[in-house]
Amino acid sequence: MTLWHLTAAMLASALVLLSGPSRADNISVITSFPKELTEAYKKAYEAKYPGDKVEILNKNTAAGIAYVREQTAGSRPEVFWASAPDAFEVLASAKLLQKVDGGNPNIPDKAGTYPINDPEGFYKGQALAGYGIMWNTRYTKANKLPDPKEWADLMAPVYFGHVAISSPSRSGTTHLTLETILQGEGWDKGWNQMLRIAGNCAAITDRSFGVPDGVSNGQFGVGLVVDFFGLAPKNSGFPVEFVYPSMTAIVPANIALINGAKNADAGKRFIQYTLSDDGQALLLDKKISRLPVLPSMYAKAPAGYPNPFSGTIRAKVNFDSDLSESRYYVVSSMFDQIITFRHKELAAATKAIHDAEKRLGGKASAQLEEARKLAFTSPVTDAQTKDKTLLALFKADKKDAAATAQKTRVEEEWAQKVKANYAKAAELASAAK
Repeated sequence: MTLWHLTAAMLASALVLLSGPSRADNISVITSFPKELTEAYKKAYEAKYPGDKVEILNKNTAAGIAYVREQTAGSRPEVFWASAPDAFEVLASAKLLQKVDGGNPNIPDKAGTYPINDPEGFYKGQALAGYGIMWNTRYTKANKLPDPKEWADLMAPVYFGHVAISSPSRSGTTHLTLETILQGEGWDKGWNQMLRIAGNCAAITDRSFGVPDGVSNGQFGVGLVVDFFGLAPKNSGFPVEFVYPSMTAIVPANIALINGAKNADAGKRFIQYTLSDDGQALLLDKKISRLPVLPSMYAKAPAGYPNPFSGTIRAKVNFDSDLSESRYYVVSSMFDQIITFRHKELAAATKAIHDAEKRLGGKASAQLEEARKLAFTSPVTDAQTKDKTLLALFKADKKDAAATAQKTRVEEEWAQKVKANYAKAAELASAAK
């Protein structure tokens, strides 16, 4: 090879290096989001950065947290992307998130009174989310169900067997929905409301996707969902409506760089793309139907599109993510022990109470009142959820055998207590006169 040829080859190699990565940078993204969203971002990002390859690891929020915790530093995925700010607080408190500077300067600091980005810099708000009720209009018409407007509407006997919800332990958005109700109504009233609604449910689904899918196809009439689960099928032509109850919250769906990731620079690049004008515009796709954190995007939205910056969504709950994070595992476990795993007994007690109410026609009954108290009262008090020993027990590493055994005993106590309560409630309601 002549000197001229050698020089030309070296120059060509240098130009390749300057123009972009010469090898693919793999970016692993842990997310609970549906395929319609993740595939849109993967396709658009890889078109803009052809040297990068995005791998989507779809896991529910709790499983995603567990996965990150189990990986060793240097081998962890790059990005965590989910709707639950309390989940990011869990990861941040475990030192599993790395700060990311920058972002889109046109994204405001707050949506209402809620900070869009983590004040400490460990995660960014990438979209906004509210929590509400979706229903299938054909189903409700066929079954003569009124259109729900508030959470409390779903406690009515007319909805028995027509409602669906997922478990907070399997869905970060359901956890936020439950926390929104608990924070808005208070611990005791909030659990009373949730137990009444759950008693009316036809199913507690395995994944959060099961609720909107079931409502869209007419398996269920009504579902408790994060807003985009209701708005996406509605905007895609399904016979679905969605409403934000007055007792709702608008909080960010977040994205973060995982500390100890294999390829931190590529992870940062992906995060910055989701916050860019192009990345924010993808949220308006009818199959995605999310609320951008970039206010200018709403000028491009279809007529009637919810806009949290214009006051069209009235959210009464000023969500406290620190409170939610502190009792994250306790609340999720409680729901499973007293609702998910005891749903058959809860539904039977609820049905007996509805039948007694109809039979008595509003007549006062000490037996019926006791039945309601037994069926719809949380076995755990608000004060107990502030007990540092209890909270630490539920946050303990699964490898801690003693803590795991003690936690299991506590859960069994809850489960046995409500099992007996539901059976006694059904008995009292059936005998009420």
